[in-house]
Amino acid sequence: MTNIIYIVADDLGYADLGCYGGREAQFGQVSPNIDKLAEEGMLFLDGYANSPVCSPTRFALMSMAYQYRLRGALEEPINTKSKGSDVLGLPPNIPTLPGQLKKAGYYTGLMGKWHLGYPPHFGPRASGYDEFFGIMAGAADYFSHKSGYGDHDLWINEEEHREIGYLTDLISEHSVDFINRRAIDDEQKPFFLSVHYTAPHWPWESRDDEELSKEISTLYHLEGGNIHTYRKMIHHMDEGIGKIMDTLEQHGLTEDTIIVFTSDNGGERFSDNWPLVGGKMDLTEGGIRVPWIARWPKGIEKGTTSMQHCMTMDWSRTLLEIGQGEYDPSYPVDGVSLLPVITGDIELFERPLYWRMNHRDQRALRVGEFKYLKVDEHEYLFNITNDARERANLKKVYPEKLEEMRHQWLMWNETMPAIPSDATVSLVYNTADMPQR
Repeated sequence: MTNIIYIVADDLGYADLGCYGGREAQFGQVSPNIDKLAEEGMLFLDGYANSPVCSPTRFALMSMAYQYRLRGALEEPINTKSKGSDVLGLPPNIPTLPGQLKKAGYYTGLMGKWHLGYPPHFGPRASGYDEFFGIMAGAADYFSHKSGYGDHDLWINEEEHREIGYLTDLISEHSVDFINRRAIDDEQKPFFLSVHYTAPHWPWESRDDEELSKEISTLYHLEGGNIHTYRKMIHHMDEGIGKIMDTLEQHGLTEDTIIVFTSDNGGERFSDNWPLVGGKMDLTEGGIRVPWIARWPKGIEKGTTSMQHCMTMDWSRTLLEIGQGEYDPSYPVDGVSLLPVITGDIELFERPLYWRMNHRDQRALRVGEFKYLKVDEHEYLFNITNDARERANLKKVYPEKLEEMRHQWLMWNETMPAIPSDATVSLVYNTADMPQR
């Protein structure tokens, strides 16, 4: 059976990687190992995250369904104030990608960021992972491993764990250790490994910034950071991915291991989203269009590019199928398998994609070349194929199309639970902190 590695970066911009047109840094190539994954596999140019903010996307990744079906995913995002809540998290009874793969015979592990609720009510091992190393919160200092409230947030399974090291490197090292152990395991089970980096999420700390970490007043790090540090943070993650690939090669596992790489949402302060506008928290393209790269020598032709529309839950549904896992009929699956696309059986199929945000009452629908967007009280219609930057509003040119897509979004929204009045929106900064994008 095929081994599966699902790598998720945190707040990575659409054009931060060399394979998506990103610039070189002062030190050279930012992402040579990730770029190599693209060269040896398939790169998607029209792929999206389920949300423009982290924890809602992770609900979709795990459940293979629109996150709006779950109360915890209506937080934008879950924050540390939810600690102790028995509502704001991924319920253990919900079927998940790792859980269903485990039933199909896989050994499962998560190395990195969880951000789907706090123990004792929620946790990785309650939702399908055999083992876990990483953080429970949405962010942690890369050296002290403290979360936003200043509490230590590094764990092995359900036990608090203390380990000296730069968090990105620790995630990589524990991922390598996981692969080494699985490669020599007597049971010879296939493995599913989630590698959920916190990079390049704030605070803005490279491997060389341990002293700086002692001076930062909050994890938001509003007074610091720059594009140079940010690119180093991506590069450290990229180096770890290179070590993961080397380890697979050492064990002869590269041929029948599928590796999928993406980001949980669009970029933040120092990201490069060109040619897109907006970023994290926005339903403009810069907030939701993200890198999607898949490498699988056994099933994917190397050096291919796809324009297939897709989002996070589709990839999770695809990996379930590759792992020969089955649906659990007790919970809906909205994700659509991309397996015919990545294996080359078909080139494209129509895939309507829907979003909504409590923040600024945002709506979006992508169908074919058109996108319907609403932000605050304003509505827009864009031809994304011709205008990925969303500058030419066509609502007066095609009023019937605007009406059609608005109606389609409203009909879809009727199938989803309403956003409750107590759902929170947590903004890190506003225009008082820095000019608008």
